[in-house]
Amino acid sequence: MLVERAEIFRRHGPESRATCGARLLPSHRRALQASEPCRTEALGGQLSQCASCQEAHDSDPSGKNRHGPTGQNDQAEPWLAHQQRLLVPVTHFLLTFTRPEALRVVARAHQQTIDTSLLRRAAEALQALAWDPRFGGGRVGMGGGLHTWTRDLRYHPHGHSRVTGGGLATDDTWRPSRPDFLVPVKALSVLFRATVRDALNKPALFSLVDAHGWHKDWVVHGEPVARGQEALRSLAPSIFRVAISTNRILTLTEGEVPFQSKASATDQGKTSPVPAEECLRRFLQHVLPDRCVTVRYDGVLSPSHRPRLTQARPWLGSRVVATTTSGTGGAVKDPTAAPRCPRCGSTLILVQTRRPMGRLPP
Repeated sequence: MLVERAEIFRRHGPESRATCGARLLPSHRRALQASEPCRTEALGGQLSQCASCQEAHDSDPSGKNRHGPTGQNDQAEPWLAHQQRLLVPVTHFLLTFTRPEALRVVARAHQQTIDTSLLRRAAEALQALAWDPRFGGGRVGMGGGLHTWTRDLRYHPHGHSRVTGGGLATDDTWRPSRPDFLVPVKALSVLFRATVRDALNKPALFSLVDAHGWHKDWVVHGEPVARGQEALRSLAPSIFRVAISTNRILTLTEGEVPFQSKASATDQGKTSPVPAEECLRRFLQHVLPDRCVTVRYDGVLSPSHRPRLTQARPWLGSRVVATTTSGTGGAVKDPTAAPRCPRCGSTLILVQTRRPMGRLPP
């Protein structure tokens, strides 16, 4: 039987706050406090009944924290529907930008400055190459999200980006890339390293980074993904996902949390049992500071350039892009639609609304 992630917070969160004391960051403290009562009657809830089979359904709300047990699950489908309306009918590419271990210690201590800028520096490096006529010669579109975790919850900031295969030239004509090639990733990794290095000179963080990090090869991976639907399907869940989901947690006994993960080298599943205190520590290092940007759009996908993209659609042979799928093959879910019974699919009728027992967590 799977264990609700909130149960780990309830059992071990108070002890963790007491042990860390003033050393616990405000954002970490808020995440713990919001997660402990999540999905319990303390936050109120709703009792509904199926209009057909009469089965009762009890719904407990979340703590409304983006790092809580329910995270931002309800935002993934509306985001996906919006992004599909912006899709350009060209080949797309998925790019992954990573930084070496030498920068992780500094990045963890200065997340607001360094982690927030990862996608921006990646976009700067990519666009510098994309302007070259050999690689299209236009302003590409780039949208992606920041991740800070590995499969076993270790700190490893990296960015996943969806990129258009080609871009808008200065005369507003579309310059397509090759269907299987965007830019040389080795040259892109060198430029990415240089943009990060130059950016760190401004906030005076350069001296804190181990010099070996600037001489190592940085890793940028890219692959074509047809018309962009596939890229969105893989990005949508991950952009709004937290470091570990409930379905990966196997049990919680004697202060130990075994959870499922995969070995990076072999992609084989494994079970990683860790003490509950260590599990909390690993999770909290992925709780980002307030107003830390985790989703970014650049180039022709940025809000300031989208009108030019609309004007260029006739060059692409399409003014409207179909938005018929949500990543699972079905229709995009309407967030305003009435809730349905998971047993028979009929409409659920609200019977009772419970008020919260106290003040909602911050």
